[in-house]
Amino acid sequence: MSAPKNLQVRRNLLKAIGAGAIATTITGCASVATSTARYQRPYSRKPWVAPRISADNVIREIVGHRPYRASGFVVKSERFGDKLVVHNYGHGGGGISLSWGSSALAVRETAGLEPGEVAVIGGGVMGLTSARLLQDAGWKVKIYTRAVARHTTSNVAGGEWGPYSVHDPEVSSPAFKSQLQFAARVAHHAFTNLGGPDYGVRWTELYTLSDTPIGDDGEFGDLYPYRVDLSRNEHPFPVPYVRHELTMMVEPATFLRRLTEDFYQAGGEFVIRNFSNKEEILSLPESVLFNCTGLGAATLFEDAELTPAKGQLVFLPPDPDVDYLTIGGGPGSLYMFSRSDALVLGGTFKLGDYSTNPEPDETQRILSEHQRIFSNF
Repeated sequence: MSAPKNLQVRRNLLKAIGAGAIATTITGCASVATSTARYQRPYSRKPWVAPRISADNVIREIVGHRPYRASGFVVKSERFGDKLVVHNYGHGGGGISLSWGSSALAVRETAGLEPGEVAVIGGGVMGLTSARLLQDAGWKVKIYTRAVARHTTSNVAGGEWGPYSVHDPEVSSPAFKSQLQFAARVAHHAFTNLGGPDYGVRWTELYTLSDTPIGDDGEFGDLYPYRVDLSRNEHPFPVPYVRHELTMMVEPATFLRRLTEDFYQAGGEFVIRNFSNKEEILSLPESVLFNCTGLGAATLFEDAELTPAKGQLVFLPPDPDVDYLTIGGGPGSLYMFSRSDALVLGGTFKLGDYSTNPEPDETQRILSEHQRIFSNF
């Protein structure tokens, strides 16, 4: 299945590069890690330092399945007898980015109810943020999950803040687009309040690379400060169009761990349990149930539109001197995220692909394309 058109929306990131770009062959030799003194970065005023990219230095390859719906994520409530089910799932590639905002919308579905006991199904980022907001609203929360947070899809996210790869704008409704705006802006505000090492949130420079002019990105452009387009003589990248801006990096492992700690400290309880169908969920003793099961909602609540978007990441050892991010610069989905735990290279967005094993050809493409991107450093 081909990717939906909106996957090209984000600053034309997924457009193919020009015919003149030739992918290099992966070798055991790393890209040279040198600074480019002739260029100065607009915000930090530092030179660029190239990441050390080598097949010999790969420490792991991982696969995750984003829960994607062309019409957008689901936040709504519905009654099943005496049970109220609040749905909060289907966020595609924007789960962490949208977490606080989408969960705020979900918790709003309980307005007018007397806080009591509530069950949250799912222990990923949507389940945890929903649980924390419910606790703040006075509810006693129990999370039922088949796996703790570090083993969920949320923990294999790249982590750059960006509410993208979430829907197909040619399919989604105006009502959904309004919902997305609300969720993104609430989430962005929440993350700005959590900046610092405790929650693994920090501001960093992002460079968007493209072979075609980069659009204005009117949806969320105002959320990226220090935005400036660089001319060809102001950067070392092998593409004609480069945009600089600031974004937030959310380190998934740190963020999920801190959410879990906060949940426990507020009196929350975890129950490890796997559900096979909706009836098992509805048999729980709690009268209010939050469905934060991600891709699992396809089976549990019979959502035929929900489909996996397979993502593959390549991890290299962390490189503290590489203190910026890149997105784009070649065919398919490409990004380099420098985190405290690893230098993360991505990626893929394969709709309908449930396979769980990394693909060697994709690893080779990801590595060779990034070697080419940094070849002029």
